[in-house]
Amino acid sequence: MARHPASGSVEGSTPGTAPRRRKASSARKVTIADIARQAGVSKTAVSFAFNMPGRLSEETTRHILEIARRMGYTPNPIARSLNTRLTHALGVIVPQDIPTVLSNPFFAELLSGIGEVCNEAGMSLLLVPPMRGSLVEATYTALVDGCIVTGLEPDDKAVRALRLRQIPFVMIDVDAPEDISSVSVDDTGGAYSAMRHVLEQGHRRVAIVSFSSFTGRIEDYTGTLKRRFAGYLRALAEFGLSLDSPGVTVLESPCNIRGGAEALERLLHHRPRPTAVVALSDVLAFGIVDAALSHGLRVPDEIAVVGFDDLEISRLLRPALTTVRQPTREKGRRAAELFVEMMNAEAPPPARHIVLPVSLVVRESSVRVLHRA
Repeated sequence: MARHPASGSVEGSTPGTAPRRRKASSARKVTIADIARQAGVSKTAVSFAFNMPGRLSEETTRHILEIARRMGYTPNPIARSLNTRLTHALGVIVPQDIPTVLSNPFFAELLSGIGEVCNEAGMSLLLVPPMRGSLVEATYTALVDGCIVTGLEPDDKAVRALRLRQIPFVMIDVDAPEDISSVSVDDTGGAYSAMRHVLEQGHRRVAIVSFSSFTGRIEDYTGTLKRRFAGYLRALAEFGLSLDSPGVTVLESPCNIRGGAEALERLLHHRPRPTAVVALSDVLAFGIVDAALSHGLRVPDEIAVVGFDDLEISRLLRPALTTVRQPTREKGRRAAELFVEMMNAEAPPPARHIVLPVSLVVRESSVRVLHRA
């Protein structure tokens, strides 16, 4: 009769020695060789089924993938990208941290447009924010097939890093070089219409609230800021005004709702106080309107507010926000389409520079109304 180990002993131990514990067993990882044997095909055929299905018949590909599914096989995405040199991921480079980006409704609409194209093209979408404070480091480590660049100028170190890595990319809202595709909007025309609107309403004490330029000097503005200020200046000049006029004020503030509220707090101390505020973004305008109302100011009777973007929630604000409508979702979509065209082309296509139109949408935040007694 076979002897059983005594209670408390460990199988595999011998008298006078420390017990040898058997390691917990784990299921062996399924390999492509296992799938090949089960499916009756070569390992090369299995690799083609996952990476280049066009090299096989639809029936063979379907058969291999079904066997792999039943065996619980999951391809290693890193190994797969080494074989195909593709990650099937599009990166969106953003100059701010992820919480800041996701709290801005503008980026939500922009990413929605980019995501539509990624969905159609079978690609994933990866946000590439600064890594340990460095966008350059993030650019070098991002596992993507290419990028859409937002909020950066062509001479930025992160953009130069993309060139060095020979990573294809498309730029948004920038005066891109001739060899780099880009999508932007008519910022100058939109800013001109916004400023002209408040001046036509009779305002001569006007504040411009800008998002930070990182220098604090208007003459150093580039890209979006430069184009929008060109529009504001043109409208002011038509009414005999300039940035040096006594009633014209320029403030810079972080591009978020809190930044708008802080700008309004500062404007309350200006004498004479502005009767109209033109903000370079809707989120700044949201903060301005909210802070004005919290101080008991009537919008637009005591202070008119105009934004720039026409985000979906701008019409839901009370009072609804007058703003410059730019096609934010379409901008993201067109940028992603340019990238997909680059990826699918046998040879690098010539760069394209798309400028989308804008329009002024007049709502209650800037049009004075009579209040009944």
